[in-house]
Amino acid sequence: MTLNHIRRGTGSPLLLVHGLGAGWRSWAPILDDLARHREVIAVDLPGFGQTPPLSGDVSIATLTDSVADFIREQGLDGVSTVGQSMGGRIVLELARRGVGADTVALDPGGFWSPRERAVFAATLRPSIALVRALRGTLPALLGNPVGRTLLLAQLSARPWALSRETVLADVRGLADSPSVGDAMDALTKGPLQQGAPAGTAPGRVTIGWGRRDLVTVPKQADRATRLFPDASLHWFERCGHFPQWDAPREATQLILDRTS
Repeated sequence: MTLNHIRRGTGSPLLLVHGLGAGWRSWAPILDDLARHREVIAVDLPGFGQTPPLSGDVSIATLTDSVADFIREQGLDGVSTVGQSMGGRIVLELARRGVGADTVALDPGGFWSPRERAVFAATLRPSIALVRALRGTLPALLGNPVGRTLLLAQLSARPWALSRETVLADVRGLADSPSVGDAMDALTKGPLQQGAPAGTAPGRVTIGWGRRDLVTVPKQADRATRLFPDASLHWFERCGHFPQWDAPREATQLILDRTS
């Protein structure tokens, strides 16, 4: 399967891998700023955006396989990778496998305790069901600060301060993407993320975490850095689960500083 993708900018290539939501459009708040400095390749994972779903098992392993295959097909061996949420987990898995170069993982999944994972499943699944039920009214609801706050309090530290344009594509993606349910099962029922022993990652590893993340809660950062002992940890202070929403300038600078 060839992943749908976009390319923008010139320079050293940078591969962006999204989480649950809109596919490559999840990176829209920072895409143009990154493309001023680098060639940015942003993919739609299988079952998101314009890439069709996988025909077989949907797991973090098979989603990672699809990205690794894309890297080979596109001649991107040694590309630096950036991911957020589920995408953050996927780029860490690529690093664990020795694929790519520098890695930046923003609020990655896969480091929950059993209780935290149960809470994640019990809270995000109803949220997804709600946005599906409200699909036709999402533009109006997200155009209102009160509506954004009610719908996005789990995802953003300051949802009232965001614009509708920043969040609408991702929220619609939660409602419309055919693989959201399967990906949720992979995150909530599948294996947790394995680590990479010191000295085995193919480049620098940076993990960014929002201090106010209610999806992958901040205490998980300690587990992530224990499993990836070479990783540098960066804290986004007034930030929830989406640094590209809550701290776009800081996220852009971190990515540019920590990849080559």
